[in-house]
Amino acid sequence: MRSIGVVSVGRSDYGIYFPILKRIRSDPELQLYIFAAGMHLRPEHGRTVEEIEADGFQVDERIEISSSHDAPSDIAASIGRGIIGFSDLFGRFAPDILVVLGDRYEMFSAALAALPFNIPVAHIHGGELTKGAIDDALRHSMTKLSHIHFVATERYAKRVIQLGEAPWRVVISGAPGLDNLDRIEYRGPAELENLLGIDLSKPLLLVTYHPVTLEYREVEPQIEAVLSAIDRSGCAALFTFPNADTGGTIILGKISQYVDSHPGSRLVDNLGTATYFSLMRYAAAMVGNSSSGIIEAPSFGLPAVNIGARQEGRLRGTNVVDVDCDESAILAGIKKATNPFFRKKVARMVNPYKQNKSASEIIVEHLKNVVLDRNLCMKSFYDIVQS
Repeated sequence: MRSIGVVSVGRSDYGIYFPILKRIRSDPELQLYIFAAGMHLRPEHGRTVEEIEADGFQVDERIEISSSHDAPSDIAASIGRGIIGFSDLFGRFAPDILVVLGDRYEMFSAALAALPFNIPVAHIHGGELTKGAIDDALRHSMTKLSHIHFVATERYAKRVIQLGEAPWRVVISGAPGLDNLDRIEYRGPAELENLLGIDLSKPLLLVTYHPVTLEYREVEPQIEAVLSAIDRSGCAALFTFPNADTGGTIILGKISQYVDSHPGSRLVDNLGTATYFSLMRYAAAMVGNSSSGIIEAPSFGLPAVNIGARQEGRLRGTNVVDVDCDESAILAGIKKATNPFFRKKVARMVNPYKQNKSASEIIVEHLKNVVLDRNLCMKSFYDIVQS
């Protein structure tokens, strides 16, 4: 039986992983191990490790990484703790394949710790760009630490190959988080209103704003500009928690103050996959700088106001309204996104991250059948021959 170890560090990656985890668990030839770390274990982020267990999965290891503080020195120290924690784990148990996702520093710790143990690493969502965040460097670093690459689009496949990865290692799978959309049980508007204390008869903005880590010294005026624009729009807002990055506590504090003085708005630490996607059906628009506005929102025909540089470089659909992190620009973006003509225009758009086949099916099939030999683990730099 082939063992697959999956590293999950927060609510955002768990929602993407969910259909993959279900497929691995249901395959009699595969053994699933879940390693939870990072924000999953932090009370201030809702201890979302309990959501994994509530869904019927076993969490096989908890690796304490994150600090309650988010200064650059705290993030660097967390990376170090993660390397030590995962090294201890791999010294006791090494899965046949380790799966990591995206661009979080906690994921990077796991991939780097696996290197001296010669554990094959499979990386999901490589080749993408987020120019405003340290995530960009971490994602590309994980590409070089990985042996198998599951990418969302052909453009990202070419970028991974450009980084020196052999084409046979790269699989275009699409975005696995989109597999959830056909499988979850959606909540209706009345249930959402009762659950969250919101009024969906009026325009509601679904807001997720994370720190722009390469601009962390400007985090306070940036979040103030976001909140001022939302206030001026006249729309109520449902805020989700920012990531545990440098400046995250400042953002969270400002949002908490805003919600306290705006009775129609709410702040939720963890919505869960079903509630989050259900809200995408009824929200007037998404606002912020989360990748979900670019990857998942197009499947709902949901306009997304993408603020600032954090997601610069990602492939985007026609639903995305890019604006600078300036109060007037954000307000103009919200007005455009909530305009009935714009909403009608994007209502039936094609999601550029959706493949014809289930992403989780492609990924699990490859994890199950890839040959685990010397050729997989001994990487050679793939040079692109220029004409």
